[in-house]
Amino acid sequence: MKIWQKNQVLDEKIDHFTVGKDREYDLYLAAYDCQASIAHAQMLAKTGVLTVEEADQLIGVLKDLKSKADKGNFIIEAEFEDIHSKIEYVLIQKLGDLGKKIHTARSRNDQVLVALHLYLKEEIKTIKGLTLNFFNLLMDLADQHKDHFLPGYTHFQVAMPSSFGLWFSAYAESLIDDVILLNAAHQIVDQNPLGSAAGFGSSFPIDRRATTESLNFSDLKYNVIAAQMSRGKAEKTTATAIAALAATLSKMSMDICLYMGQEHNFISFPEELTTGSSIMPHKKNPDVFELIRGKCNLLQGLPNQLALLMTNLPSGYHREMQLAKGPVIEAINELKSCLDLFVFTLQKISVKENILDDPKYQYVFSVDTLNEWVKQGIPFRDAYKKMGNDIAKQKYIPKKTLDHTHLGSLGNLALQEIDLKMKKAMG
Repeated sequence: MKIWQKNQVLDEKIDHFTVGKDREYDLYLAAYDCQASIAHAQMLAKTGVLTVEEADQLIGVLKDLKSKADKGNFIIEAEFEDIHSKIEYVLIQKLGDLGKKIHTARSRNDQVLVALHLYLKEEIKTIKGLTLNFFNLLMDLADQHKDHFLPGYTHFQVAMPSSFGLWFSAYAESLIDDVILLNAAHQIVDQNPLGSAAGFGSSFPIDRRATTESLNFSDLKYNVIAAQMSRGKAEKTTATAIAALAATLSKMSMDICLYMGQEHNFISFPEELTTGSSIMPHKKNPDVFELIRGKCNLLQGLPNQLALLMTNLPSGYHREMQLAKGPVIEAINELKSCLDLFVFTLQKISVKENILDDPKYQYVFSVDTLNEWVKQGIPFRDAYKKMGNDIAKQKYIPKKTLDHTHLGSLGNLALQEIDLKMKKAMG
């Protein structure tokens, strides 16, 4: 069954190509499509297009379908083009001609748009929750290991003293920026597009404010063409926020892969969280973090992929817009999985102590040592040259007593301030 089909039979090859994986991806949207259809039926009754009794009958069936979708028991068989045709079929099967009235004053484009907006709203909320869990773990680890030092690097060269407290809380604070972008994406998708029909409105006296309120949107997309133009834009905006968070996870994964290596040996994980080699029995490979790194690197390409898909499209609906649905759904699932695995594994991280006692890290203290000379009255540039000469002549004696007190430094991680900033971002 196809909502748009009249009397002609579509060629099977064309049908297979145009439907693609819609049935698979639409299962993620099923509950939201039912939710929007319930709101639509309520509105049609309010405006007199349907009677209250008719709306109640439709809503009863739709609630049953939504319950099945929420439980993962909804099926879209091969004879149906998508979720919309399956729902309408069930309504007609159970209610006869009344079931056909659910499509009054709306278009399939309308249905896809509102279901996607509802889905993205909920998934952004879920991702924010997972991100907060990760943030809280990082903050706990930062506080726990604030006095455990490690070398900081620039250009892959030993640079200055750092600490695990500084490292963990750096990624915690970076997550706040990612949450801010998720908030921006949420604000974009938190606009009700329902009522735009095929992109040019309807001659029925529909009440778009009523559906906006019942679907718990904070606002609506007033202009009906603008509502249709949000297709693709909503997905791309969400993808941009996903990409930013993925970049944070990828960078930390790379750090972990480096720090686990024998040359660094800064951190370790229990054997049950690492994998081995088929021929080298000594190996403890960071496969989880390598896969997170790879998956998140691919996620960073999603905004560009969607930008290319939507490039040079004029206003109005175009069929290739359905190709944005799958990549976004898959990206959301991948990101949630990566966040979950990060929290699961990082709870069991072991941090090596007294790393900077190793002589190979002695030059990490050079800046702190010359800063002491500056405090004693030597101009910085002269102190810098003197340190260079001492190192070259092997006369360098490091000062290993660290005195970093400014806000956000080794000795003052500003964890309370960072925590407050996250609370504000989470709203």
